[in-house]
Amino acid sequence: MLENVESNYDCANAGDDLHNLIQELEQFQGSEEQCNRLKNQIQFIQNKCSITHEHNPK
Repeated sequence: MLENVESNYDCANAGDDLHNLIQELEQFQGSEEQCNRLKNQIQFIQNKCSITHEHNPK
């Protein structure tokens, strides 16, 4: 689990991190606060690293 993603995020890790965050998000669908944190991290990495939104968290 990533604790925080910030402006110095290394996009070389984006593929693995996005995969892990999306899997983690699917496990935490019951916790709205945790879901929101994970969605924000996923969107941050996708935006910062210019990754096409193949999976948009709901």
